[in-house]
Amino acid sequence: MAIATLAPAPAQAQVRRCTTPDGGTVYTDRSCGSLGAVETRPDTGAGSTPGAALRYRGGCSRRLQDLIFEVTSAIDARDTNWLARSYHWAGMGHRNGYAVLERLDAIARRPLLNVTALRPAQTVVVAAPGAPQATTAAPAPLSALVMGTAATAPREPPAPRRPVALRIDQVLSDGATPSTTTFGLRRHMDCWWISL
Repeated sequence: MAIATLAPAPAQAQVRRCTTPDGGTVYTDRSCGSLGAVETRPDTGAGSTPGAALRYRGGCSRRLQDLIFEVTSAIDARDTNWLARSYHWAGMGHRNGYAVLERLDAIARRPLLNVTALRPAQTVVVAAPGAPQATTAAPAPLSALVMGTAATAPREPPAPRRPVALRIDQVLSDGATPSTTTFGLRRHMDCWWISL
């Protein structure tokens, strides 16, 4: 009983963000100096611009905008682990996992130009010239009937379809050769994920 009271309370681990000499980012519970790195603290001073300091928000990307932000930020930071957090790993074996991780690493190392959400093409029906057009007119609104006109309601454009992929436009290390990667988008556990 006396031994338990003399034992120190378990220390709460503090996670530090460290910048390595080559510019990489490492998160550790040890001192940054022990890794030959320098501790990086977010700029939260009065003069900082809103949103300048990146904060860990936890969880997954519930909105597509959040996923695009995470992917863009990970590539801009050249951080493969950050990019891997947005990947849909469910059901993947070790061999395939390592292959995907190597591809993500190559993507994270290339300079980013643009991220575009791709939607499926809309189906367009075009009648042949001179062919009768089959249309179904909506009933005229009551106000049009009272006025004695035969106005028909204008057709509304179809609602935009849900994006199915993210196109990542980059350049290779030479700074001139274009490179494009298309990630599939998956919805799983009420979150958005990328896949190759």
